[in-house]
Amino acid sequence: MPAVLLSLSLAQGEDGIHQRLDWYPDGVETLPIETKEDWEIRRAAIMKGFERVIGKMPSRKDLPDLDVQVTEKVETKKYTRSTITIVSEEGDRLPCYLYVPKGGEPPAKMPGIVALHPTHKIGKGVVDGQSERPNRGYARELAERGNVVIAPDYVSFGELSDYDFAADKWESGTAKAIWNHVRCVDLLLSRDDVDGEKIAAIGHSLGGHNAIFLGVVDERVKAVVSSCGWTPFHDYKEGNITGWTSDRYMPALRDKYELNPDKVPFDFYELVAAIAPRAFFSNSPLRDSNFDWRGVEKAAPKIRKIYDLYEVPRNLRIAYPDSEHDFPEPVRMESFEFIDAQFAEPAP
Repeated sequence: MPAVLLSLSLAQGEDGIHQRLDWYPDGVETLPIETKEDWEIRRAAIMKGFERVIGKMPSRKDLPDLDVQVTEKVETKKYTRSTITIVSEEGDRLPCYLYVPKGGEPPAKMPGIVALHPTHKIGKGVVDGQSERPNRGYARELAERGNVVIAPDYVSFGELSDYDFAADKWESGTAKAIWNHVRCVDLLLSRDDVDGEKIAAIGHSLGGHNAIFLGVVDERVKAVVSSCGWTPFHDYKEGNITGWTSDRYMPALRDKYELNPDKVPFDFYELVAAIAPRAFFSNSPLRDSNFDWRGVEKAAPKIRKIYDLYEVPRNLRIAYPDSEHDFPEPVRMESFEFIDAQFAEPAP
């Protein structure tokens, strides 16, 4: 399968049974999943269903040069933080923070991490620790741990606060964001100091589900951490998915699928499972009013069966801290250690 899944032709299969992960489409039938090959057919169908909602992702052939431009540098004891822009697509530049740890000579290749911010007007500043919330500075923290980190603004926040969705070519803000975030992976892989086999994505809330979306679409991402980022559509606000339909998300949920979770051709059960066998960590607090942990708990055993199919059960970790919609320090540190473990060098 290609490293970046952007266009698939398989039919989704039977709509309305996304909560089940034990079948795959075979023409007009559904058959039980018994092998990895069976699951790969289902995974392709999941990707097709996802694209039916967000819009078809364009080809990545003939990409423009990233043309990295640096506008500011901030030096700390442990890293350099550069404010940069990169070319996302022709005519559009993406503002980001780029953190590069300071180390010995010559620098060893380091993991690269895409850090996606939650909903906040200052955008990427949140994951730098600039907001009023104390548990959101994970880009800075991960840089201090020795990772090269890129933190982009999400369209409509930060330096992209005046983004005009009506004027772009994308069917959804989600698709545009995924494209931007894949370009962040391109930037990490273009660097000599980044190990291309050690790429991760992390985010809280808005960033939490976008970390999932990036991990699903881009198989170069080997580990995903989603904090307060998902629950099945039926468990989100008791099935009221209106919150997903703004321009920055997926208007088709309203315009094509009538806000009915039963009609939507994908669900988060499937997206998280589609990350397998790559590593996935979920922070799902018990008092999160947005993403009900009970929906996550319901989906978890089904997703775990896919990880078991690949014989990597330890690559799936779900934490249920007793907190509200937050990324508390203990579970945040646990997620960092989860990433570290995935990228640790094997013992000789």
